[in-house]
Amino acid sequence: MKPKKTRALPYHHGDLRHSLIKASRDMIREGGIEAVSLRKLADRVGVSRTAAYHYFKDKNILICTLAEEGFALWQEKCGQIFLDESQAPADRYRAYIRWYMTYALENAEYYDLMFGRAIWKQQAATDSLKAMAYDVFQQQVVITRQWQKYGVLPAEEDSLRLAQVTWGTLHGLSRLLIDGIYTDDSPIDEICDCAANLLMNNQTP
Repeated sequence: MKPKKTRALPYHHGDLRHSLIKASRDMIREGGIEAVSLRKLADRVGVSRTAAYHYFKDKNILICTLAEEGFALWQEKCGQIFLDESQAPADRYRAYIRWYMTYALENAEYYDLMFGRAIWKQQAATDSLKAMAYDVFQQQVVITRQWQKYGVLPAEEDSLRLAQVTWGTLHGLSRLLIDGIYTDDSPIDEICDCAANLLMNNQTP
C-alpha cells in the first residue's frame, strides 16, 4: 500500500497578499509590533511560511509595507477632507484636526508603526516607504499653502515651516494621549478646538 501523501498548505488562496497585510494589522493592534513574525503570520492566515516569504522576505519589509499602506490611506483621507466643498475652508481644517487626533487614538499601534522608531530610528525604511512618506508630507505643504490663501492659516509664515509646526503640534498631542500622559481622553473635542484656535488665523467656529 502506498503511503498517503500529506497535503501541503496552499501557496496561493485568493488575494493572499491582502490577507497577510490584514492579518498583520490585526496582530499589531492586538499586541504591538513585537507580536508580529512571519511564522506567526503564516500560521494565522493558514498558509505555508514559504507562501508568506514569497511576498515579504523579512519582518522589516512587512512592517514597511504596512506603514506605506497607512500613509497611502492617510493621503487619501486628507485629500477628501480638503476637497470637501460642502464645508467652508475653516471648517475643513477643524475637521482635519479632529480626524487626525481620532485616527491616532483609535489606531494607536498602527500610528506608532507609521511614525515610530521601529522603522525610522533604526533607519530601516525601504525606498518605497521613504518616497511615500515624502509625498504625504509634500501634500501637507501644498494643502497648508492653500489654507494660507484661504485665510485659514497665517499667510506671513513660510508654508514648509508652518506645515512642520502644525503637524508636530498634532503629533505631540496625539502621543501624549496615546502614551497615557493625558489620562483623560474625554475632552478630546475641546483639545481639538483649542489646537484649531491657536493654529488658525483668527477664525471663529
